[in-house]
Amino acid sequence: MLFPYARARVRAFLERHAADPEVRADVARLKAEHAAEPDHAPPPRPPPWQESREIEIASAEAYVHWLMDRDRKSTGLKSLQGRIWEAGYRAGDFRGPVYPDVPAALARWRGQGRDVAIFSSGSVQAQRWLFANSTAGDLTPFIRAYFDTTTGPKTEARSYERIAAALERSPSEILFLSDVSAELDAARLAGMRTALCVRTGEAAESPGGHPIVRTFDEV
Repeated sequence: MLFPYARARVRAFLERHAADPEVRADVARLKAEHAAEPDHAPPPRPPPWQESREIEIASAEAYVHWLMDRDRKSTGLKSLQGRIWEAGYRAGDFRGPVYPDVPAALARWRGQGRDVAIFSSGSVQAQRWLFANSTAGDLTPFIRAYFDTTTGPKTEARSYERIAAALERSPSEILFLSDVSAELDAARLAGMRTALCVRTGEAAESPGGHPIVRTFDEV
């Protein structure tokens, strides 16, 4: 729902907010990422980037689509998507989907004096809007902090070390939940406890030996 919504509105959003400094900064990030694409990468190559205002908007849109098609964790892309989603939340076009067990788990953890933080490929802005406008209502009072890829890649241990420092916690005090084994491997390397969250399908064992949970009721 969220990704097709953003994809369909990239050009209109860029045209409408062409003078917005924050949007211009996102376009500049995308342009820099485009320029850094390796020349030796296999095809299909990213679409060309052209400079004049109207053509640059078209170039940014084409590159955004190219990045989305490859599920790239681009900081510029995630920031721009977050702004488009914010506009959608403000307009009441959708709500942020959460699993039914999430609200009760957040309330339970808060009652136990536990901090909850989010580390997502989506921008901090997108995370805040999703949890403020979730299908279960405003969940932001239960969340202490948000982290995105400006902290570092989700598959590098250093990112999790930075998060622990920001939360003023030893990594060993933190339980990191994810549905991606490579992220859990990096968190474990940083010293965090980990668990693989499997919501659907079968998983008899975790590829990295991480404990498996199927619902937050088990945490």
